[in-house]
Amino acid sequence: MAKKLTDAERATLGTTVPQWTPALDKDAIRREFKFADFSAAWGFMTRVALLAEKLDHHPDWSNVWNTVRIELTTHDVAGLSDNDVRLAQAIDALMF
Repeated sequence: MAKKLTDAERATLGTTVPQWTPALDKDAIRREFKFADFSAAWGFMTRVALLAEKLDHHPDWSNVWNTVRIELTTHDVAGLSDNDVRLAQAIDALMF
């Protein structure tokens, strides 16, 4: 089961997942990804979907042409959890 992040763990998010920003309207983190075109964005979403299935943790996301916006939160704990951090790190690894 997911474990809600402690205040100490939240304080390290800037180092742990530096490209992600806190959501202003809920307990979540967000990141926007830009690609050359729709096809590249869609391919990225496919890779993220495979990661999400493997980790059994699924993002809230949207795609408009070359831009993918991802928001991570854990509904089971009503906020940020270790699952969100793991998925954010796995998504970031796709970009290298």
